[in-house]
Amino acid sequence: MFVDRAVIHIASGNGGKGIISFRREKFAPMGGPNGGNGGKGGDIIFRANPNMTTLLDFRYKQHYRADNGKDGANSNWTGKSAKDIVVQVPCGTVICDADTEEVLADLTTAGEEVTLLYGGNGGRGNAEFTTSTNQAPRYAEPGWPGAERKIRLELKLIADIGLVGFPNAGKSTLISSISAARPKIADYPFTTLIPNLGIVSLYNDPTHASSEHFCVADIPGLIEGAHEGRGLGFQFLRHVERTQVLVFLLDPLAEIAPKDQFKMLRKELKLFNPDLDHKERIICISKADSLTEEQRKELAKLKIRGEKAIRIISGVSGEHLAELKRAMWDALQTARKQEIVSEGVKSA
Repeated sequence: MFVDRAVIHIASGNGGKGIISFRREKFAPMGGPNGGNGGKGGDIIFRANPNMTTLLDFRYKQHYRADNGKDGANSNWTGKSAKDIVVQVPCGTVICDADTEEVLADLTTAGEEVTLLYGGNGGRGNAEFTTSTNQAPRYAEPGWPGAERKIRLELKLIADIGLVGFPNAGKSTLISSISAARPKIADYPFTTLIPNLGIVSLYNDPTHASSEHFCVADIPGLIEGAHEGRGLGFQFLRHVERTQVLVFLLDPLAEIAPKDQFKMLRKELKLFNPDLDHKERIICISKADSLTEEQRKELAKLKIRGEKAIRIISGVSGEHLAELKRAMWDALQTARKQEIVSEGVKSA
């Protein structure tokens, strides 16, 4: 089961108490204070795990509490510190405060981690308060309390390119043709109920030594009003936020004209997040294998103002898929260069 949102409760451990103690030995009647310090409470740490792809685990376990530190002991013994709790989450997980919506962390790299809550420090025993004027202190500190928080986990898939389109536009067929991904494919809308990822190589030879490969995400079909929660769109629109290039798949056999499909899809993305409208994009007419020669000629004349040439492809016959993969790669390189430039401007 694919789960991409979860709300959990976390709590770090309290620090152990420092104690009041004095040496009680036969030959040391004036032994002085020897109360030890308390141990530190456990921290709550979140770590990105590349082997996880869903937040399903958090549906069954929603409370994470670290142990308290142990109290100090006599003979200046410090109490044992509690173990930290490390919570594994998928790469691409955004952690927010459930009450304030403040973004606390965004874990995108394998092994990246963040300490969300620190355990309380242990209190000092009376041995710590000994001075030349106070050689027998009779007080110690309690341990410092830990902290509690209610947080929301939100998974945003990390993909270079996102396929967007209306239901049954051919997105699943395309990703299965250009990658090893095998999503469910059928001739009815909303076949895809979860986002699918596929690694695409520019070369058909899997043994080809090249770094020219990228990750493509097949986003479940959008419909008009998706940004308001209609259909499945709102649930999965967040997964296109991390992509650098968007490929619009337009269905030439649908009741809505391809040009109007593009306008509606672009509108939904823009209303969900205006930044999506500034991404590199490629526009494709799918299902070329089902078109007549007359339909092909009409679609070949189709132009959208301000957009690059529209490609006619087929995920079934493989028509023009090699050219599409090259166009995806080129658009991705352009997006990466723009990102480097924008980051340089911000740092300056």
